[in-house]
Amino acid sequence: MLLCVNQIYSYYGQSEILHGVSIQIQEGELVCVLGANGAGKTTLLKSIIGLVRPKTGTVEFQGARIDNLNPDRIIKKGITLCPEDKKLFPRMSVQKNLELGAWLHKGNRQIIERNLENVFTHFPILKERAKQDAGTLSGGEQEMLVIGRSLMSNPNLLILDEPSLGIAPLVADRIFEVVYNINKAGTTVVLVEQNASASLSIAGRGYVMETGDIILQGSAADLLADEKVKKAYLGI
Repeated sequence: MLLCVNQIYSYYGQSEILHGVSIQIQEGELVCVLGANGAGKTTLLKSIIGLVRPKTGTVEFQGARIDNLNPDRIIKKGITLCPEDKKLFPRMSVQKNLELGAWLHKGNRQIIERNLENVFTHFPILKERAKQDAGTLSGGEQEMLVIGRSLMSNPNLLILDEPSLGIAPLVADRIFEVVYNINKAGTTVVLVEQNASASLSIAGRGYVMETGDIILQGSAADLLADEKVKKAYLGI
């Protein structure tokens, strides 16, 4: 098992946000986590990456506990979180923003150049815009840049938080296509989304969260056929 989140309870102050959440991710999978705003999805991600420390329960990565580690050490172990709030440097070039994602490989120009070419293969528009300031990109292009920056560290596990949020449907479709290709190229992906139809169309399995609990889990096909998912997320 690549990632094992076991019965975690996470808090913001005195407020319990996650109520004994468990998920398992095997190497090579593309798994989506669905839920409306306030379901606890982002808290789950922050608990995995170390930005929120679970009060009880464990998080294991590649068989070792990581819930007691700081975020920088967790990232060094091979987990990268691509956040919903893009946190780009708008007055720096596209390429400089990308290279900031390669801080683990600082000083190894060969690896950085190889990773840049990988990103440009997935997102050719970023190669065309390489010298532009990141702040001049469209919303969709900025999302591509955020994902590209995340790939610069060669993660074993890439976690994406709402990559389609606020993006035009055609651009979102392209991003889902690239996420699928990233997974097929060998990177394990956890995709956190509200867009159930698009997410389940590329994922193998999924979890559904509601108010801090996992209420459904199963294969993508089973979730697409589930009446609760149809009513809540597919408008059927």
